[in-house]
Amino acid sequence: MRTPRGRGLRTLRHQAQLRPSTFRVSDPPWVAQPASTLDRVKEWWLRTLLVLTAPRAVFAALRDKTDESAADRSEPILAITVLAGIAGIVWTRPIERSMDNPDTDWLAVMILVYLLGALYGAFIYWIGGAVLHWSVRSLGSTGTFRRNRQILAFAAVPIALSLVVELLRLAVYGSATFKTGGADSGAGGIAFSVIEVGFVGWTVALLLIGIRTLHGWTWGRAAWALGSALLIAVLLGLGLAFVGA
Repeated sequence: MRTPRGRGLRTLRHQAQLRPSTFRVSDPPWVAQPASTLDRVKEWWLRTLLVLTAPRAVFAALRDKTDESAADRSEPILAITVLAGIAGIVWTRPIERSMDNPDTDWLAVMILVYLLGALYGAFIYWIGGAVLHWSVRSLGSTGTFRRNRQILAFAAVPIALSLVVELLRLAVYGSATFKTGGADSGAGGIAFSVIEVGFVGWTVALLLIGIRTLHGWTWGRAAWALGSALLIAVLLGLGLAFVGA
C-alpha cells in the first residue's frame, strides 16, 4: 500500500528532474564570484593612476592577452591617448604663437588644440607603438603589437598629467601663454618648461619599466630596446620636420 508520504517524495523527485534550477544550491558567500565588466573596467581606471606609483603591477597586468581584457582597458587608453596628445600639441611652437595675432579667437584656439591633440595622440599611439613593437621584436620578443602599443599608452600617463601644469601656467599667465615673448618668457616660463621635461623623463622611465616587466628582460636588454625605439622616433620626427620645412 502506497502511503501519502511516499507519493510526496516521488513527486518532489519528479519536479526536481523537470526543474533542476528550482533546487539549485547557491555558492556560499566566501566563494569569489566573477567580476562584472563594469568592475573590471573600474580596475583599469584605477591602474591608470596606479602606474605612477606602482608601475610594475600595472604593466604585469597587461600580460592578459584576451580580447575581453583588452576591451576592459580600451576606455582608459583612449583617455590617456587624447590627453597626452593635447599636452604634446600645447608644447609645439605653432600653438605657443597662436595668439600673436590679436584677431585670433580664444575659443577657436582651444577647439583646435583639442582636435589636433586627439589626432596627434592617435598618431603617436599607432606609429610610436609600431616603432616600439619592431624594436622589441628585433630583440626576440614574441609579444603582440596591441600589447606593445598599450605599454606606450600607460607609460604616457605622466605626459597626460602634465596638462595640470599647463592649466596652472594658463591661470598664471593667461593668453600670454600662447604669445611670443609673453609674460611667461622669463624665469617662470623656464621653470614650467623644466617641469614639462621632467614629465617626459618620467614617461621614458615608465617605458623602460614596462618593457622590462612585460617581457621579463634584464635592465640592459630593455634599455637597448627602448634606446633603439627612441632613436628611430627621433629620426622619423626629423624627417617629418624636414619635409614640412
